[in-house]
Amino acid sequence: MADHIKIRAAEGTWVVRAGGAILAETGNALELTEGEYTPVIYFPRDDVAMAFLDTSEQRTTCPFKGEASYFSIQTKSATLTNAAWSYETPNDGVERIAGHLAFDTNQVTVERL
Repeated sequence: MADHIKIRAAEGTWVVRAGGAILAETGNALELTEGEYTPVIYFPRDDVAMAFLDTSEQRTTCPFKGEASYFSIQTKSATLTNAAWSYETPNDGVERIAGHLAFDTNQVTVERL
């Protein structure tokens, strides 16, 4: 793992809200800090209402984390395109984020309760 990436348990209970609905709630979130970027909260897939997420064709590759798969979120009034992502088979050193999803905070609200 690159020395500039740190993964730790995110303290407290975390939620994702979109379109007036709670899409995820967990006490088992992970916080990934990468260099000077804003920390990203990763939610265990089991704590995400996956019925609201549709697999997207979007893929990106990070040299440190691997290939990210994206999901669009269907709300009552809109589709939030590529608003969540997951590293299904992350690179060595960041395996803890496997089975977790992160969310685009420009499209949804991610907050600690």
